[in-house]
Amino acid sequence: MAIFEVKVPELSESVAEATLLQWKKKAGEAVAADEILIEIETDKVVLEVPAPSAGVLTEIVEADGATVVSGQVIAKIDSAAQAAAAAPAEAAAAPAPAAAPVAAAAPASNSKAGIAMPAAAKILAEKNIAAADVAGSGKDGRVTKGDALAATPAAAKPAAPVVQAIAGERPEQRVPMTRLRARVAERLLQSQSTNAILTTFNEVNMAPVMALRKKYQEKFEKQHGVKLGFMSFFVKAAVHALKQYPVVNASVDGNDIIYHGYFDIGIAVGSPRGLVVPILRDADQLSFADIEKKIAEFGAKAKDGKLSIEEMSGGTFSISNGGVFGSMMSTPIINPPQSAILGVHATKDRAVVENGQVVVRPMNYLAMSYDHRIIDGREAVLALVAMKDALEDPARLLFDL
Repeated sequence: MAIFEVKVPELSESVAEATLLQWKKKAGEAVAADEILIEIETDKVVLEVPAPSAGVLTEIVEADGATVVSGQVIAKIDSAAQAAAAAPAEAAAAPAPAAAPVAAAAPASNSKAGIAMPAAAKILAEKNIAAADVAGSGKDGRVTKGDALAATPAAAKPAAPVVQAIAGERPEQRVPMTRLRARVAERLLQSQSTNAILTTFNEVNMAPVMALRKKYQEKFEKQHGVKLGFMSFFVKAAVHALKQYPVVNASVDGNDIIYHGYFDIGIAVGSPRGLVVPILRDADQLSFADIEKKIAEFGAKAKDGKLSIEEMSGGTFSISNGGVFGSMMSTPIINPPQSAILGVHATKDRAVVENGQVVVRPMNYLAMSYDHRIIDGREAVLALVAMKDALEDPARLLFDL
């Protein structure tokens, strides 16, 4: 008999513990080498834990929802055993935490009903809904992402019990925050309590950027295999301004100001589990195509929960684009330990005055929140004006003017 231990992957120094989501196998079932057994949620990312060997999952040491640390043993695999030979007592996974509503186990069959696809499993875990409680529309009855998004405790299979808290005419449901959501909340409160946050606003005429984009969009996509979006212009404009006003790219460490000689730009991205901010490293050295490719990659990874801890660590300045959701104006919160963040909003046709005449222009309201402890109003306003000027005359970005 050769026993392999399934352990929690090494977490980063800034992550002390993690939470087990949902086991994809039961004790007594056969597993293949490198098959994903469970996903682990940290306060930054969701990590997949593969089987270290083929064999039989003989023991699940830690149940769904358990809090674990780096290197902790969470299950055991017997590489020499056969699935049929597994002890009946091991046939069921460890019970889920009492706080989560769990339906009675479904009878065994060859169907894949009650098995959630990876993206669906994350959503169901966040909703505290067992996969067995959702009627799957995928192949062999698998629960798809669409099924998970539409699922509610009340929409569970008829045999599943409905939690007491959501019964009646005025339903309520108490759901614990995911580790990621709790960490985001903690960091936002930390930002507001430790930074002297002010926000400065300006408006930018996006017509020049839109004209340039329209002129080169087809050639750009054909040449680079990615669409030319607006975010690359905002990133370039931000770097352009940060070079002129280095304190906006700085951070506070105790009584010291750290001036960064590099430009790592955080891009706020929505994910099924909450807001994440992956980092564009050395953004000043990236081309428009490089930026667009990385942002597309970040978006796909965030959607699938594949962003690594390294991809979300650090950063000297951030950009949050609420415009993709239709936001007209907001006051973004600084992402510690950074000292400033740019909020971008929806571009809308508005009446503006040019040379004494009222004309219609595609306008975007920009908002930059900054830490007034180290950034004076003058630097903040001038930095935002520099971004505005670069966007209204994109040639400045080419000639570094």
